[in-house]
Amino acid sequence: MAGAATDNCAMNGIVMHADGTTTPANADDVRGRCGQTEFFWLDLDGLDDESGDVLRQGFGFHPLAVEDAVNFGQRPKLEDYDDFTYLVVYGAKDAGTPVEVHVFYSEGRLVTVHRGDNALLDDARTRFTRHRADTLSPPGISVLYLVVDSLIDSFFPVLAQFDDRIDEIEDSILREPTEEQLGELFDMKRMLVGLRKVVTPERDLFTKLMAGGSTLPGMTDEDGRYFRDLYDHLIRISDLVDSYRDLLAGAMDTHVSVVSNRLNVVMKQLTIIATVFLPLSFLTGFFGQNFGLLVNHYLAHDWTFWVFGIGLEVGAVVGLMSLFRRRGWLGGPTA
Repeated sequence: MAGAATDNCAMNGIVMHADGTTTPANADDVRGRCGQTEFFWLDLDGLDDESGDVLRQGFGFHPLAVEDAVNFGQRPKLEDYDDFTYLVVYGAKDAGTPVEVHVFYSEGRLVTVHRGDNALLDDARTRFTRHRADTLSPPGISVLYLVVDSLIDSFFPVLAQFDDRIDEIEDSILREPTEEQLGELFDMKRMLVGLRKVVTPERDLFTKLMAGGSTLPGMTDEDGRYFRDLYDHLIRISDLVDSYRDLLAGAMDTHVSVVSNRLNVVMKQLTIIATVFLPLSFLTGFFGQNFGLLVNHYLAHDWTFWVFGIGLEVGAVVGLMSLFRRRGWLGGPTA
């Protein structure tokens, strides 16, 4: 029965302690730790009824903040409460999919809520274990910095891949434009719009923090320098997103231009062929008239076939091709 009770208290997450060790999250254990002063980090994969009750009753977090953490799809934000700060921050996966993380932070506690496996938080735990967060003063804000830094920096490799892919598509468009390229460009545009929707408000969030509109519990001037670095990263990311949006629009314009130019070339070739056959059609039609005067009087001699039947048509073709070449329509010098 004791084992069953322990299982009933199990939470879908882990607890990281101040010494860098981790243990599976258990509701009774977490409630007990909430009454202690030692720092710990609770990382949850989603919120169920048990986890939500622990956040409300054990940590004393406001019910509105806990309710927001249940419903994903939130806009990046920072909300100050009496004794804790609630944040919604984003990172990005390799495919450009935004990664949403809800953060509850007080001086001695950090709670993160996400959905599914999150390699970015694993990276933050690895960095915390390696450095024990020595660079910042209180452990809580140290871990908060590592978590947010891992999420923000995840945008850079995604955007670098985005840049490389745009260059590859532009090169392939110049060689041979296809409908698949245009479809991929539209997919990339949607991905870029999705990233911009989270990067811009996240940048504004840190603008508010750096301007003093919001504060983090226990934050010192030295800590502020680290968070200003995060703000600088977000500005760079925001600028990159805008730049790649322009590059993407340019790639789409290039695709349209190349297709239009190739269509113009085809139309010019067909026009040249039609123009060559225009006098030929006229000549064969004119001399194909079966009037007695034309047949018996003017075309009664053998030489007329070679002069009028063959010579005029060959001469018309040669004359038109010479004119087209002088005008540069066949790739020759222009007149």
